[in-house]
Amino acid sequence: MEEKTTVSKNFIEIEIDKDLENGRFDHVATRFPPEPNGYLHIGHAKSILLNYGLAQKYNGTFNLRFDDTNPTKEDVEFVESITADVKWLGADFEDRLYFASDYFGVMYESAVKLIKEGKAYVCDLSADEIKEYRGSYEQPGKDSPYRNRSVEENLALFEEMKSGSVPDGARVLRAKIDMASPNMNMRDPVIYRVAHVSHHRTGDQWCIYPMYDFAHPIEDAVEGVTHSICTMEFEDHRPLYDWVVQNVGFEMPPRQIEFAKMYLTGVITGKRYIKQLVAEGVVDGWDDPRLVTIAALRRRGFAPESIRMFIELSGVAKAQSSSDYAMLEYCLREDLKPKAPRYMAVLDPIKVVIDNYPEDQVEWFDAVNNPENEEMGSRKVPFCRELYIDREDFMEEPPKKYFRLFPGNEVRLMNAYFVKYASHVKDADGKVTEVHVTYDPETRSGSGFEGRKVKGTIHWVSARHATKVTARLYEQLVDEERNINPNSLTVMDSCYVEPALAEAKPGDNFQFVRQGYFAVDPKDSTPEHLVFNRIVSLKSSFKLPTA
Repeated sequence: MEEKTTVSKNFIEIEIDKDLENGRFDHVATRFPPEPNGYLHIGHAKSILLNYGLAQKYNGTFNLRFDDTNPTKEDVEFVESITADVKWLGADFEDRLYFASDYFGVMYESAVKLIKEGKAYVCDLSADEIKEYRGSYEQPGKDSPYRNRSVEENLALFEEMKSGSVPDGARVLRAKIDMASPNMNMRDPVIYRVAHVSHHRTGDQWCIYPMYDFAHPIEDAVEGVTHSICTMEFEDHRPLYDWVVQNVGFEMPPRQIEFAKMYLTGVITGKRYIKQLVAEGVVDGWDDPRLVTIAALRRRGFAPESIRMFIELSGVAKAQSSSDYAMLEYCLREDLKPKAPRYMAVLDPIKVVIDNYPEDQVEWFDAVNNPENEEMGSRKVPFCRELYIDREDFMEEPPKKYFRLFPGNEVRLMNAYFVKYASHVKDADGKVTEVHVTYDPETRSGSGFEGRKVKGTIHWVSARHATKVTARLYEQLVDEERNINPNSLTVMDSCYVEPALAEAKPGDNFQFVRQGYFAVDPKDSTPEHLVFNRIVSLKSSFKLPTA
């Protein structure tokens, strides 16, 4: 007998299957609808990849649509950054880029239709009064004194709002639903407000703007979206979503399905908080590599594949949960291991002089580009009398089990020779500035030497050939109490790397031996001086759960 393959589906896919089977829809159309009032973060990546993945799985369509209905907070900068983020993640929207502002005319006509049918009215209550009249979860609301205006009066007042003669906040248009509803969202919600603000796309054409809960379902319906996939905080808004599309009169209204947001431990995602950090200069912009905006992750050196892996491991559910940042780092390492070439880099240099090595001699040693991937081949690394090693690889008085360079000890220089300590030099402050060693020419790497053994191997770069760069080391931006970590960024300006890295381009990533994975910063690097961001360290505390 043939074995049947069991296909695991999340709850959204199960619901979509039902809709296709019972004929509610004959296709699948999804969308990602960001508001252009900030940069996207890692949580948005889940929504993007979920909606795009569903469209792919069901051979459907995927739209990128900007919900630009609040011009007081929106900016073209955010539109451009979001578009770049979605493309970078691999969600292909081809020629399916839309804006809510494309439908302002449709929304206005929909509002007029509701007024004519007695389902909407102009209200002169202030915002505070509307809140007071709405009641509470324990108490029903009470009708606005303007609720029973005639259709003719409402049409005339709404036209006044549209004409520009009504001040901001003086009047609103409200849906006439049920002030006693147990769902607060159904207690005659505001669907239009006056705002004399220029819009980034429509200019001064409109001075009335639809509220999100009114605009969003209309946008979905106009575009033919079948499944409006959103996060759990919109669950209580679903009855209003359904009320709008049904009463405006769309033949095939879309269906809203909610899933749990992705929360990531130890990071900042709130737009308001990030704006504050940018304004105060705590970070150098929305794309500061210590943040988890998608632009920041891209700048730091993340690849889309690592984020997709992380989203898949996080899963799709209705129950709220948090994902550990260590799991994101695990996905990073798994993605980078087979792809990133391994180079030697010295971040905190101390000079080493090989006393018995010819001053003018230069040798070239073979170095494997990636031990995890033989297909990446090898390269030649220059070697000469003066080298740089990391300061932590030499100690005057080492602790037990320290196998690197110290008085009396011998170590291997990676891919090169055995060297033995001879002496060292200090400056006036007692800081070691130079270490002298001798080398054994019989121990050349690859020569088949089988004599004495050494326990320590250290990396190095040729002082004569090395390229000087800046390295940035990152830690979490906030601690467990959400306080700013003063050590979240360490800048090391006098680092030396193999000469081959002088040709590295922005976005290129590498493994630096024993230091971690690094990428060339695309913002601050220049051809004359490269800046490397540490993407992630080599060590991980995360263990992938077993089945």
